[in-house]
Amino acid sequence: MASRKDGEKKVVTRNRRAKHDYAIKDTYEAGLVLQGTEVKSLREGRATITEGFVQVKANEAWLFQTHIPEYAYGNINNHEPTRPRKLLMKRNQIDKLRVSLDVQGFTGVPMEIYFKDGYAKLYFGIGKGKKHYDKRQDAKAKTDRREMRERY
Repeated sequence: MASRKDGEKKVVTRNRRAKHDYAIKDTYEAGLVLQGTEVKSLREGRATITEGFVQVKANEAWLFQTHIPEYAYGNINNHEPTRPRKLLMKRNQIDKLRVSLDVQGFTGVPMEIYFKDGYAKLYFGIGKGKKHYDKRQDAKAKTDRREMRERY
């Protein structure tokens, strides 16, 4: 198996609706604490993060409601598909995240799970949910930009 270049990432799954449904203010990259069969499932490209969210509990960051299916060739010690997963972040990042989530009322939205230098990483954003009229305004701005490019 050929080794990857430094910093190159292999994307496992993306949450395409994240930027459509949320106004993302800030983004973070965090390591994931996984069991062996979870890593094998991720390497097969099997995961769903659209229902997931990030929260801070007892000074630790956690990822909830993400579905990593059981490994097909796993034994009785296979993992639970929707268990909470701990995120590996620095203390000052966790403190900043807690303030955003608790005080300011933002939501932690997972955007991407990938492998970077052999380690599983989560890329997530902090944002507020968009209202229906916000989505319409974004769509209108997008079509306006497209029309301006076509004209000039």
